Amino acid sequence: MKTKKLIVLVLSFVSLNIAAQDFTKLTTAFSESYANEKQGKYADAAKPLKALYDEKSYEINLRLGWLTYMQGQFSESVGYYSKAVELMPYAVEPRLGLVLPASAMGNWGLVVEQYNKILSVDPNNTLVLYRMGLISYENKDYKKAYTYFEKVVNLYPFDYYGVLMLGWTDYQLGKTKEAKVLFQKALLYDPSSASAKEGLGLMK
Repeated sequence: MKTKKLIVLVLSFVSLNIAAQDFTKLTTAFSESYANEKQGKYADAAKPLKALYDEKSYEINLRLGWLTYMQGQFSESVGYYSKAVELMPYAVEPRLGLVLPASAMGNWGLVVEQYNKILSVDPNNTLVLYRMGLISYENKDYKKAYTYFEKVVNLYPFDYYGVLMLGWTDYQLGKTKEAKVLFQKALLYDPSSASAKEGLGLMK
């Protein structure tokens, strides 16, 4: 597995070097892109990169995935991010990028697919564990949600959001004693938490 990852990484750099025959033009394009993005000009930020587009460049595809997403061009964004995933299949960042336009389009199957792929590479990714917990919770699959939130809390016991959602999941599973303890802990982390107070109110 490690050898395959290394090979993919090396091939990415090789492809970038082949594509970037004029490295000065490429760095200028990226500099111009960042400058326009800072001003909220996402279309202008994408133009210099599209002018030098190379489908074998991970960096350009990743960047264009973000910029087209910010323009609301979700299908195009999915295309760029998917290409980045294809170029670097063991990388987490392009898959996290891909879920942005996918979720905006309501393609939750693609979102879950990317999250599962990430967890296969990085099983302790708490961001993805938490989001999978939320998806399971919204689907009323509380047992599955519990497994995700429990892992988040085990890894980060002082994480407010993880503790809060584990509390609500326990409540939905009828584990009111455990839920009460978790809601109390959530209030220690955020004394103004309306959600934790609501949960405690249900314990009376």
